[in-house]
Amino acid sequence: MKPRRHFRSVPLFARLLALVMAGSLLAMPLSPALAQGANLPSLGDGSGMTIAAERKLGDGIARDIFRDPDYLDDPVLMDYLNGIWLPLLGAARARGDIPPELSDRLAWQVLISRDKRVNAFALPGGYLGVQLGLIAATESAPELASVMAHELSHVSQRHIARMLTKQEQQAPWLLGAMILGVLAARSNAEVANAAIAGTQAVAVQNQLNFSRDMEREADRVGFGVLTGAGFDGSGFVTMFDKLQQASRLNDDGSYPYLRSHPLTSERIADMRSRLPQASAAPTGPRIGAPLSAAATPPKELHQLMAARARVLAENGPDRQRAWAQAAQSPKATPPELYAAALSAHRLAQPAQALALLKRGRAGAPASTQTIWDLLELEILTGPNAKGLGDGVVGALRDQSLAGGSRAELLAGAQSALVTQGALPAAAARLQPWVVGHPKDAQAWHTLSQVQLALGQRLRALRSEAESRAAQFDYGGAVDRLRAAQSLPVAERNADPFELAIIDVRRREVEELQRESARQD
Repeated sequence: MKPRRHFRSVPLFARLLALVMAGSLLAMPLSPALAQGANLPSLGDGSGMTIAAERKLGDGIARDIFRDPDYLDDPVLMDYLNGIWLPLLGAARARGDIPPELSDRLAWQVLISRDKRVNAFALPGGYLGVQLGLIAATESAPELASVMAHELSHVSQRHIARMLTKQEQQAPWLLGAMILGVLAARSNAEVANAAIAGTQAVAVQNQLNFSRDMEREADRVGFGVLTGAGFDGSGFVTMFDKLQQASRLNDDGSYPYLRSHPLTSERIADMRSRLPQASAAPTGPRIGAPLSAAATPPKELHQLMAARARVLAENGPDRQRAWAQAAQSPKATPPELYAAALSAHRLAQPAQALALLKRGRAGAPASTQTIWDLLELEILTGPNAKGLGDGVVGALRDQSLAGGSRAELLAGAQSALVTQGALPAAAARLQPWVVGHPKDAQAWHTLSQVQLALGQRLRALRSEAESRAAQFDYGGAVDRLRAAQSLPVAERNADPFELAIIDVRRREVEELQRESARQD
């Protein structure tokens, strides 16, 4: 039986580096995905990992993450994270931290884990993992952005590739010392064990020294990216303060970020010293950095996102009941009421959820009203909600379909499926979206469901195939493309243009499938 992969069991950045740098020498427990090799590429002539090899490595790890039950594509949170991530990317490009060859060839994609522990991790190939616990623990967008900027800098500075290169430089003498230790075991086992242990200690210490340099570099570059994107640089300092306070307390494992990114007084002092320089820097528009300080997501919006992350990270009903009950207080704040309403919705109590939502929305600023509308639509199209919002759900559905965000589009399309209304409008909105965002697996899947509801089986199969291919499930994609080509002649001939696309895409995906098999 194939072991289940656990997204939350992988402090991915730290353990990936342990895997590629020290192999079995560090004897660190690895997740099943990494223990099976994570599609590590050949390093060729030892000149270091190429950009193409790094992307392949990252795609292989991302493929495992997409299949993990802890992977989460929540459109509301994804919109919020991308609203921070994309300006950071723009600033890094404008500063020259991301040269064109990296910008064009890496994924630069954010992935969310349901894990409620405080962590984020950079992956090869331009992927960034963010755990729900990190979103929930931060108090403002700049704090969250500081962590994302730091991890972005690990990727832009190619730290993983550089560590692999250093491993190659160490490998000859390290292997020689290990062999001498094995030979010594023939005459004196204690001497042999000491020799092997000493070899490991030197290797680990060299690795620690190198990784500390990288942490400092990621701080320095990340601070420039953060402020270059228009975020308040104090977000770095306040986030460091939170982590430092957590490190002083008895660590119960809820802050794995501290283990893969150990804080030092030097790092904290360096960030504090940079604040006056950042405040004295020019504040005018920056090319490539579309977010200005004034456009930083308001704290009220961040608080709602933190509340959503807390609820989605909690699978047990007891905590959700407690949140819903605590919000009965007349002094409950909008974030508390949002968490309570979402909790009641997840407990299949839509009437209570709507009552809590009404109270929360009444005291919320205008900048957050779209988030409340999306939650209302989520509740009204959820379980046990039939008949509660018949006069409202249609208007909210149409409003969402006309909105400009991914979250609104997907919420509108899902409500169209539930109500069986406005399906042609949903398809008409989704089609250009997936053309512009061909790697959006959830959008392709939603389009497939809408097309199936409209009786367009050929198009639905192709859209589902694209959804699978976007997450590197090439076998599943090929199966659906072949199924489309096997439909009755009348259905195939009714849409010859789509059939021609399916034929081309099947050959393309089959080649990707063969290439993936060669790497595995």
